[in-house]
Amino acid sequence: MEATIINLYKEDMAQNLESLEKEMESLADPAKAKILMRFFKTGSGQYGEGDIFIGIQVPALRRIANKYNKISLDDTVKFLNSAKHEHRMVALFILTSKFEKGDEKTKDEIFKLYLKNTKHINNWDLVDLSADKIVGNYLMDKKKDILYELANSNNLWERRISVLATFHFIKNNSAKDTIRIAAMLLKDEHDLIHKAVGWMLREAGKRVSTDILLEFLNQNYKIMPRTMLRYAIEKLPEKLRQAYLKGKI
Repeated sequence: MEATIINLYKEDMAQNLESLEKEMESLADPAKAKILMRFFKTGSGQYGEGDIFIGIQVPALRRIANKYNKISLDDTVKFLNSAKHEHRMVALFILTSKFEKGDEKTKDEIFKLYLKNTKHINNWDLVDLSADKIVGNYLMDKKKDILYELANSNNLWERRISVLATFHFIKNNSAKDTIRIAAMLLKDEHDLIHKAVGWMLREAGKRVSTDILLEFLNQNYKIMPRTMLRYAIEKLPEKLRQAYLKGKI
C-alpha cells in the first residue's frame, strides 16, 4: 500500500509543465514543422501569420494530453498561452478532458477560461477540436447570448467558435442556433467562415432535418458565398445539388 501511494505521488509530481514540454521537444520534427507551417498558412498576411510549429502530429499530441491530463488548470492555461501551436493543441485536449470529467463548478471554470483565452485558440484546427466540446456543451441548457456576441466579433476565430459550438446542439437534435448564426455570417468575407458555416448547415440537414436545411438554402442560396453553398449541399441528391449550383431552384 505504501509503495502504491509513493508511486502515485511520483506520478502526480511528473505532471508539470517542464516535463510536458521536454517530452514534446523530444518528439519535435523540423521537417514536419515546415510542412505544417505551410499547410496552416503561417506566412505574412495569411490567417495563421506568425504561428510556430514544432512538427508533432495529432495522434501523438492526443497521447501526450492523455498522459498529462492531471496537470493543474493553471498550468494548462499557461501552456495554452504558448507561442507553439502544438502546445496550445495539447492544452485544449487537456481542457476538453477535464471539462468532460468535471463537476459543474469545474465546467463553469473551464468555460470561462476558454472564452478568456480565445486569442490563443487561433487556428481552425484548435477551434474545431474544442468549440463544440466545451462552449457548445456548456451552453446546451443555458442562454446562448454569448454565441451571438462571438458571431459579431471582429476576431475570425471567435466567429468560427460561434458557429462550431452549435455542433453540440446539432448532435442533440437542435439546429435553431446554427441557422440563426449562419444567417448572421452570410456576408462574412473569410473563406474559413464560409467553410465552417457550410459544414454546420450540412450537419444540421443530415442530423436534424433536411427540411431545415432546404428552407435556409431556398431563402439564401443565391447570396451565399460559393464555398459555403458547396459545403452545405454536399450530402444532398446530385440532381438537387446541381439545381442549387446552377441557380435553378
